[in-house]
Amino acid sequence: MPKETFFNLPEEKRQHFLDLAIAEFADHDYANASISRLVAEAGIAKGSFYQYFADKEDLYRYLLELGAQQKAQFLTTPSPAANMDIFMYLAWMAQAGIQFELAHPRLSQIGYRAIKNHTMPAEFMQQARAGAHAFFVQLVAQGKAQGNIDPQLDDELAAFFFHTIFTELGGYLLSRLPEDVVNGQADGRSLFDSLAVTTLFNQTIHILQFGMDARQSPHP
Repeated sequence: MPKETFFNLPEEKRQHFLDLAIAEFADHDYANASISRLVAEAGIAKGSFYQYFADKEDLYRYLLELGAQQKAQFLTTPSPAANMDIFMYLAWMAQAGIQFELAHPRLSQIGYRAIKNHTMPAEFMQQARAGAHAFFVQLVAQGKAQGNIDPQLDDELAAFFFHTIFTELGGYLLSRLPEDVVNGQADGRSLFDSLAVTTLFNQTIHILQFGMDARQSPHP
């Protein structure tokens, strides 16, 4: 975690340093991210960095935690209706997650790279997995109570499917986006203004709800 010296910085200076740090770790994997390059960009002495953070890993952990916190805000604000159908809720949650990807693409990139390159600190990964697993197990139980999920399904298996899909979905849909849609966010356009993305997104929820068997599942 950052030292008190970092939090005592003026807001503008602290945010400027964070923006540069996020850019450094978004553009380079952990091994190639450079504190020397970062402090040069920030225009501060290298010794000042160590007044803010213990070391490079300390800063990296903080950026991962910052990304997790900001994504959690997207998933809880505004809070969906408590009695929402489970698949409607999953649709809402996926939309919120993807909007986070668009609003914070560099923080998202840090997280994706950490998972892909296995550079996420072990305890951080374990905590994140445990929290997500518990959330999806609870979600499955809620879906069964609502009568929307087959009560015969194994809770752990159903939670595994939800967890896996929603961990990967945001990055996958963004990879399918045309560049003009991504760039269009600056014009205030929503990701879901793209028919192609809306179709892929709706099909994801459809597969979760009905499966892939054309003989049994109505096409959306």
